[in-house]
Amino acid sequence: MLSRDLDRYVELQRASGLQFRTQRGLLRSFVACACAPTPRPGTRSGALEWAALAPSPGHRRTRLGIVRRFALAMRSEDPRYEVPAADALGPWRFERGIPYIYTSDEISGLMRAATMMGPPGSIRPLTYATLFGLLAATGLRVSEALALRIGDVTRDGLIIRESKFRKSRMVPLHPTGGRAIDAYLAARMKLGAADGALFLSDTGKAPAYPTVVAIFLNLARKIGLRDASHDKGPRLHDFRHTFAVRSLERCGADRREVSRHMLALSTYLGHVDARNTYWYLQATPALMMQIAEAGEALHHTGAA
Repeated sequence: MLSRDLDRYVELQRASGLQFRTQRGLLRSFVACACAPTPRPGTRSGALEWAALAPSPGHRRTRLGIVRRFALAMRSEDPRYEVPAADALGPWRFERGIPYIYTSDEISGLMRAATMMGPPGSIRPLTYATLFGLLAATGLRVSEALALRIGDVTRDGLIIRESKFRKSRMVPLHPTGGRAIDAYLAARMKLGAADGALFLSDTGKAPAYPTVVAIFLNLARKIGLRDASHDKGPRLHDFRHTFAVRSLERCGADRREVSRHMLALSTYLGHVDARNTYWYLQATPALMMQIAEAGEALHHTGAA
């Protein structure tokens, strides 16, 4: 019963445009736990026992939130489902982490480090140098860049096909980015690989996401961007944050220009909800200062 309910729930989430991969995996873990030794509908105690298996308080509360939403959806059809309290494992509030904003020198350093990777004569160094440069220049999600096919490179830009929320869009390229992609394509086409992926690894296929992350972390530690003694530091996804913040900073002090640019940036980044784009203002100290000054002027004079 639980397995069938989960399959229907996952299908519903994906039909609404969500990829729902991580949540699906966690919920399958919950169902496996709840079905041992005998299947039963979701219970408060079962959900809490499963959530408590996570290694940290934050992960435990995340697990509880995922299984709680599943229970809420199923309870509308089956009253036997029990919904645990949202704060059963302590108060929880979603807070975005502070993004790391790369400097131009840091991006260049990562790309140079990528070009020095082995093996000699392979396309691997050029693949990663071009990939990191593309992420920094376009703000693409890593998964979107890795999913690019040769046919997605056009004169008008890159075609991003059904990425997050199954939305497709066209991402224009700056002339320098276009030339870099053309140079990579010239080298890539010499391989004659059967796979139509734009970016290739030594296997002749697109690099796997975990492999890309591992290589990035290794290079970041090598050039001193991350401390080898702990796991915190700049992330691969921070290329996207950097692109968004730098583009907002170019608007200067013109708040009307910021508002116009925000809508364009939201579409460009593929955000479904513009609130996800406005969050970048928090990571833009210069613009936050201007907003604060405008608010103060409004308070004192009645005009901002």
